[in-house]
Amino acid sequence: MPNRNIRFLLVDDIRDNMVALEALLRRDGLEVDMAGSAPEALEMMLLRDYSLAFVDVHMPDINGYELAELMRGTERTREIPIIFVTAAERNETRRFRGYEAGGVDYIFKPIDPVMLKSKAEVFYRIARQAKELEAQRDELRGIARDRDLAIASLRAHANNSPLALVECDADLSVRGWSEGAERLFGIKQDDVIGRTLNCAGCFDQSALDMLHNWVASLDHHARHTAEILATSPGGPLNCEIYGSVLTDPALGRTSLSLQILDVTERHRAEEVRSLLVGELNHRIKNTLANVQAIMRQTLRTSGDLKEFGGRFSGRLQALARAHSILSNVTWSSASMDEVIDDQIKAGTLDNDSLHREGPKIALSPENTLRLALVLHELGTNATKYGALSTPDGHVTLKWQIEGEDLVLEWRESGGPPVSQPQGKGFGSSFCPRIWRQPRQRRLAARRRGLDNQGRARL
Repeated sequence: MPNRNIRFLLVDDIRDNMVALEALLRRDGLEVDMAGSAPEALEMMLLRDYSLAFVDVHMPDINGYELAELMRGTERTREIPIIFVTAAERNETRRFRGYEAGGVDYIFKPIDPVMLKSKAEVFYRIARQAKELEAQRDELRGIARDRDLAIASLRAHANNSPLALVECDADLSVRGWSEGAERLFGIKQDDVIGRTLNCAGCFDQSALDMLHNWVASLDHHARHTAEILATSPGGPLNCEIYGSVLTDPALGRTSLSLQILDVTERHRAEEVRSLLVGELNHRIKNTLANVQAIMRQTLRTSGDLKEFGGRFSGRLQALARAHSILSNVTWSSASMDEVIDDQIKAGTLDNDSLHREGPKIALSPENTLRLALVLHELGTNATKYGALSTPDGHVTLKWQIEGEDLVLEWRESGGPPVSQPQGKGFGSSFCPRIWRQPRQRRLAARRRGLDNQGRARL
């Protein structure tokens, strides 16, 4: 804490005079320093602040008048009041000399204690008031600094906030328009301040009527909320709006503070989520229907429970792997090569014995699942009964686009002798049924045999 005491300076070449004068001046809150010469006094005044200096007129080397002139020539000591102390007779010439040197008063020896204290009291009070004013000034500066910092912080938060902050009068004339409002509505602050929200063109009439009702409501402590449709250069905006009605206690004026949040993306996300939930339910139902169909067809063509378990498990795994492929591409589309590579990784097809040829195409999710099951059946049958059951067997898989159809060609060579199957297998009864769906691209699967071609039981 800075020293709040008042300081007086006594300047006299006779110390006893200063001691006697200090005794008369002594009081709480006052500090009295003594200087035995003019140079010592000047040095002390450069180091400390003094509210009054008692200067003896008759001093060796530099007298009191000369010291006063030196003090008036220095910025730091120029404003220090000087009272001259002298034992000489009262003389108007001498008094005028003192005033001319910068003194404010004279005290003649012998000193009258009452007069001395009364003169000192005046300067003591002036100095005390100056100290108090300085303290108040410093306090007000601190308050102003804190206020400016708080305002700057609030302004920074407001400008960086995703909320658009708008301040209006009771008639909805705009008084405040944050940078968030500029970003949201595409209107500069200078173009809207002083105009009504109706002129800004951000809100329709129903929203403006609602804001007028908020201002006119009797309960100004209520927290008003609503969801409105606003407009911007980029198109319509779904907005949540929060309003507070404020009343100036001094002037009685009513104002409206609005915080507006753009929730357009959230609305879109909710719509997409609803669509995805519906699509997910649809896909789950289709998947369960396919599983049921696979189970029934596998059960019909299986001789015992063990055979059923192996076939059914393999077909479900093929379906599950196709689902994994689609999950990796967020159920958008999968390529033909991805489906074939998955069958190779699963061991259904042998990469060394497989030759593929065809353009790069993207399959819809539904056709990805169907093709995975078809290739699983073709590969499984080729491994059991066809070309992949012998060391020299090969499979050629070709595909091409013909109009709106994807035509697949599966050829096996180097396998065991071909014989007419005795009955229909899973592929002959199930795959064609799921392969052709109304209102979707029709995919036709063809099998063309060569000499010594093994034929799978579909």
